Parts: sequence; structure tokens; C-alpha cells
Amino acid sequence: MIQLPGVPTPLARVIEMLASLPGIGPKTAMRLGLNLLSRPAADSTQLAETLKSLHEQVGFCETCGCFAEQERCQFCEDTRRNEAVICLVEQPVDVLMMERGHAYRGVYHVLGGRLSPIDGIGPEQLRLAALDKRVEQGVRELILATSATVDGEATAYFLANRYEQQDIRISRIARGVPEGGELEYLDEHTLSRALEQRVHWDAAAL
Repeated sequence: MIQLPGVPTPLARVIEMLASLPGIGPKTAMRLGLNLLSRPAADSTQLAETLKSLHEQVGFCETCGCFAEQERCQFCEDTRRNEAVICLVEQPVDVLMMERGHAYRGVYHVLGGRLSPIDGIGPEQLRLAALDKRVEQGVRELILATSATVDGEATAYFLANRYEQQDIRISRIARGVPEGGELEYLDEHTLSRALEQRVHWDAAAL
């Protein structure tokens, strides 16, 4: 536990939990903890109940793997979307980032990661069996939207090879996504442009 002279143990625990969140340092955690303490107890109770229900009410779509409150997410349930076009992303948060561009009207498939031998992540750890079933159901295009990192590119190359014998178009989002960039940190204009300018996958050009 973080040792903070003069800080009561319950408050210190709150500060420690807040400091464990990404982007929040000890000083920010201290300010947030003190702010919570200064608010009415009802506010803290409501926050605690909301956090408690997070894992109880939010799961993952049985079809694409994105965040969902029911068995299927809102994107898979949207009948206006083109189910013949699937955008492949690494994590559920990438779907949310892609949607910010308002340019894509197909569906998604969350891989659950990217190939990384050094981290022990191989094809078996990705949601490829579920993707294989979807491809067999008449998909016309797979859009490779993995991150522009070494592992992301390796994953895209693997996926392109895996499905190159299928009668489907395989494309890669354009270089609006910077090298070494993560989809989670890109703005909606960059993502929108990357989708609009996606190119056909050509292994020979690599």
C-alpha cells in the first residue's frame, strides 16, 4: 500500500486504486481521492454501485467479440450494416475508435490480440476459429485494421495468407495510421481517412 503520512488508511486505499489506472499518477490520484471524500456520501455510493455493475452488465459479443450488454453487440444487431464486409481489429476498444470516424458501415471481428511470439501469443490465442466460420458464410471483404506496429503488421500478413485462397477481397487500412501507432490513440479524422483509402493487400509489394 502507498505510504502517505497523515492520510487515513481507507483514503490511502482509494488513492492507491486510482493510481493504478492508466494515465493517473500519484498526485492526480490524491486529488481525485480528496474530491471524492469532499462529496456527499451518496455520490461515492452511486459510483461504487456503478463500478460494481460494470462487470455484471458488460460482456463481449458472441459474434464479433466487441463490448456488449446482451449476447450480441449493437453493431452486429444493426441490420443496416453490411455483414459481407468484416473489419478485423485487435481489441474491443479498437471498434469504438473506428466508429468515431462514422465512415464504416460493415461489421467487425475482434481478434483478441495480435501475434507476438516474444509474449507467447500465437494463432491459437486469437479468435480465428470464429472468424473462419464467418468467412464461410459469404464474406466478400476482410479489412485488416491491425495496428501499424511490427506485431500488427505480422498479424495482418498472417491473416492475408490465411485467407488468400478464399474468394474474398483482402484490404489493409491506408497509412493514415502512423507507424508504431495504436488505434486507441488516433483521432476520428485519421481513422476515417485510413478506411476510405484502404488498399488491396499485395504480398509481393511488401
